[in-house]
Amino acid sequence: MLNFRPLSSVLVTLPLAIAASLASATPDRMKEGEAAYKANCAKCHSTGVMGAPITGEPADWEERSELWEGVLMEHANKGWLKMPAKGGNEAMTEYDVDVAAEYMLNTSHPKLLAD
Repeated sequence: MLNFRPLSSVLVTLPLAIAASLASATPDRMKEGEAAYKANCAKCHSTGVMGAPITGEPADWEERSELWEGVLMEHANKGWLKMPAKGGNEAMTEYDVDVAAEYMLNTSHPKLLAD
């Protein structure tokens, strides 16, 4: 037998789940992101090689999508234009790519709201 939760239960739970996901940039997660960034992304995003936007330079990111986090994660995982998927390291996990991208986003735009 299927067990459906009442709509009121879903309406209470959903905002809590969303709030929890927005709080995902914890200090530990940012440390993991920084480590993944340094190991896989910094070679291009700290120097601007081949036109890569530089992490920590908001002006370099102005021409990027306003959908920020969602688009950034997809591009980082799958590659985009000159940027190879997973920073060219196919062994990177999706988690490592995501925390590196979060680190870059939070470092470049610390006051930007998450998607």
